[in-house]
Amino acid sequence: MSPQTIPSIVEMIHRHGRLFRVSKQLAVERAANAAAEFGGAADAVDAAAADVFGVNRTDLRILATAMDGPLTAGQVAVAVHLSPAAATTAIQRLVARGYLTRESDPQDRRRAVVALTASARELAERIYGPVGETGMAVLRRWSAAELELIADFLERGRAMQLAQADRIRELAPHPGGQE
Repeated sequence: MSPQTIPSIVEMIHRHGRLFRVSKQLAVERAANAAAEFGGAADAVDAAAADVFGVNRTDLRILATAMDGPLTAGQVAVAVHLSPAAATTAIQRLVARGYLTRESDPQDRRRAVVALTASARELAERIYGPVGETGMAVLRRWSAAELELIADFLERGRAMQLAQADRIRELAPHPGGQE
């Protein structure tokens, strides 16, 4: 089902055995609220994961980035939007905790790369594996056409959020919350 096939004036929602006509504006608001609540729920999962790992949220993002394979400190800095010095400090913390290893880059022995340890990968799988499995079960409830619509919404929403993050980063910082 494409967005063009969705009636633009009203949508029918079935609740408590009765049908209610909902204006497009109310449907937009409901979808926007649901998306925000979904983001909050995903944030709660990551907060719980950070607690289990015993790390802060930035360090958790570094671990998530390292799931895809070895990275240089510079690549880590770019991926999680840190200065090189801050990335190096975070990497040192994660190496000390036993979550990352620092090794010579097999492509260029002059460079070092960091990689996830087996124990960190195992803990990540214990945390996020069931999340992924449950999510896949939820997605299987919808038709292929509905999944295309959902994927389109999520892809556009992700692009919008990343653009907003870039916009916000360009704002001048206000130390101490004062202008």
